[in-house]
Amino acid sequence: MLPGPALAAPTEADWAAAVAAVRRLPADARVLLVCHVNPDGDALGSMLGFGLGLRRLGVRRLQATFPGPPELPEPLGWLPGLDLLVPSVEAYPDPDLVVCFDAASASRLGELVDRLDTAGDALVLDHHASNTGFGRLHLVDPGAAATSVVAEELLARLGVSLDAEIATCLYVALTTDTGSFRFEATTPAVHQLAARLLATGIRPGDISRRVFDTRPFGAVRLFGEVLGRAVLDPTAAAGRGLVWTYATLDDLVRHHQRPYVLESLIDSVRCTAEADVACVLKQVGSEEWAVSLRSKGAVDVSRVAMALGGGGHRFAAGFTGHGDAQEVLGRIRVEVDAALIAS
Repeated sequence: MLPGPALAAPTEADWAAAVAAVRRLPADARVLLVCHVNPDGDALGSMLGFGLGLRRLGVRRLQATFPGPPELPEPLGWLPGLDLLVPSVEAYPDPDLVVCFDAASASRLGELVDRLDTAGDALVLDHHASNTGFGRLHLVDPGAAATSVVAEELLARLGVSLDAEIATCLYVALTTDTGSFRFEATTPAVHQLAARLLATGIRPGDISRRVFDTRPFGAVRLFGEVLGRAVLDPTAAAGRGLVWTYATLDDLVRHHQRPYVLESLIDSVRCTAEADVACVLKQVGSEEWAVSLRSKGAVDVSRVAMALGGGGHRFAAGFTGHGDAQEVLGRIRVEVDAALIAS
């Protein structure tokens, strides 16, 4: 599947429609906030920060949820607003408004996808260029560094001022998706938003230690083992190079770790000087892999991911692969070469 036409930033009409969808809610309205399966910092932080903002506006029948087991990565288990979370099986079946966060396609909503049809209205907040345009109202800005950028602007347009709790959620979202302001999407506007969030009194050092710099010793041992099996293919991508590794379910069991610890593994692989593309395969089933892709610029990995059923950005993307690790890698190699030619 090739990417569709390039998405443009939301228009004033888009913003007005989103604001109206919130403001016309009756006093007893049921609002359901949903983010993608296996939520990361941007998905969860944007959703909870926006939920706290809605609570400030007086929305009382408010739930936040995500598909799959109701388990949070430990580095995110302290965020403000966690009391809004409910398991997906307890989510409103027919909310007056459903708001989706950081999901590029409806499939990322898992068993909650039916709420797009049963809800009175469906609003999508996202920043993925590969967004498929699902839902009825869209605030999708592929130029935004994170979904939290979109969420913060909508809160501002709704007249919600930032406080420390909202700012903490949005700051976690912003820092995780920008790699602590290291990635290419970090613009002057991103730093201006960070300044507004920090002005509420939140402590960036404490947040950074909790989110980025705390890891169980078992995870350290697991990383060492998985990095030890990394392979560099300097001929891939017309000589730009591909580095990859994989982690199995047995690896997690052996080191007594939950799957979330592997989410940051790609950052240790992507620093390889000899490779433009980095890839980590994380086993989630007998022949099923969650695949993370990163690029330094020569290859558009969003094209790779979309061709294989996923999505993302030019520099960071992912998909679900099926087969054994070598079979999945073979498909990746083909699409990496195609994405290099297309770009």
